[in-house]
Amino acid sequence: MAKTRVYSNGYFYNLSYEIINPKCEKTILILHGWGANKELMKQAFEKPLNDFKQIYLDLPGFGNSSIDAPMDSYAYAKVVEDFLTTIEQKADYLMGHSFGGKVATIMCQNANFQGLILLSSAGVVLPKSFKVRFKIALFKILKNLPYGDFWRKFFISKDAQGMSEVMYETFKKVVNENLENEFQKLKNPILIFWGNEDKATPLKSGAIIHSLAQKGNFFALDGDHFFFLKHADFINEKIHEEFLKND
Repeated sequence: MAKTRVYSNGYFYNLSYEIINPKCEKTILILHGWGANKELMKQAFEKPLNDFKQIYLDLPGFGNSSIDAPMDSYAYAKVVEDFLTTIEQKADYLMGHSFGGKVATIMCQNANFQGLILLSSAGVVLPKSFKVRFKIALFKILKNLPYGDFWRKFFISKDAQGMSEVMYETFKKVVNENLENEFQKLKNPILIFWGNEDKATPLKSGAIIHSLAQKGNFFALDGDHFFFLKHADFINEKIHEEFLKND
């Protein structure tokens, strides 16, 4: 594990990262999802992706990386771009799980990568159920009453529980970002993988992303939001078939 100090968006970030197989010719940057860290992604892909130089990064506010002010996904993408510049590395391919997929998609708007791999990516905002809409409306009423802060713990999303104030404000910024326009503009070759039983980012979201991108292949695999932990070999196989077939 290594650490570097990156200046981006008007702040300094102490970022934790690791590079595997530094002598390999092709480089893949792998971004974790919300609430996770680089170790989870490394656990899944270090061995299957042994033909790649692999860069694993703890995004600001996760793992061993710092955060000082709330961020949206576009600010995260800028930090990652500045991180690569700081450590003098160029990624040929981007892989992102969930929130990391959204960050990777934004990065693809600014640069031409050889391939984008999305794993149950965030970025599609589906209509909220009546139950969720009712809870939101009720909380808006209760929070303005005496002891309003008391009710917060009963209504806060599981993804936001136990967060610092900075991360909670970050969560509120990123949770409803709609990247459909960015998915539609993708020019990079793309592979999309999803878990059939994913409840965090439903399978329907993957189908929407695939239809918006109008390219690449969409694979629905057995498993939940972390399906890739048991399908890393298959994902690696498809990456080689799609992106390295002429190498």
